[in-house]
Amino acid sequence: MSGRRRSSPGLSEELRQELAEEAARLMAEHGIADFSLAKRKAAERLGVRRGAALPSNGEIHDRLAERQRTFDADAHNDRLGRLRSVAALAMDFLAAFRPKLVGSVLDGTATQSSAIELHVFSDSPEVVAGVLESRGFRLRDAQRRYRFGRDEIELIPGFTLIIEHEELEVMVFPERGSSHAPLSPIDGKPMRRASRAAVLALVGGADL
Repeated sequence: MSGRRRSSPGLSEELRQELAEEAARLMAEHGIADFSLAKRKAAERLGVRRGAALPSNGEIHDRLAERQRTFDADAHNDRLGRLRSVAALAMDFLAAFRPKLVGSVLDGTATQSSAIELHVFSDSPEVVAGVLESRGFRLRDAQRRYRFGRDEIELIPGFTLIIEHEELEVMVFPERGSSHAPLSPIDGKPMRRASRAAVLALVGGADL
């Protein structure tokens, strides 16, 4: 199908929905976490030329959530519950850094390959690393760009590790960042962050 190029710069509503659905499928089945990459691959698969007005991240996110409610919802809920439980466990030993859960594990659209993403707050990433290493975890340095305003992008340091066979990303924001959330790539609003108590409520208040 990729050999048949659709040249109109303005997509029909039907094609726009088809692109959003294909991008959501790629995210769910192929472990793509980046909305822009999923859109590009969907456009290529459906033969849409570059420069066309592709679906928004929000449209794709809605399709992904709908897909997960429709296809094997029980397995998805089990997976989500496990990821949230592991997140709560990690948040317990990172309590000194006021950890917050963000991203797909929080909003319910995590896939089989999704990592757990935590935001913690410290002016010294080395101190956070020390706590993790004292627990026996092997860390890999990580960095991620976050948008805080239209023209304000910051590179935030962090670490990735494996806990309970799940990938965990711990991004270390400065102390001042505790009340200044970056903007969500989905809707452009301040990213939703959840405390450990809120995460425990999502998994039924179990004593983890």
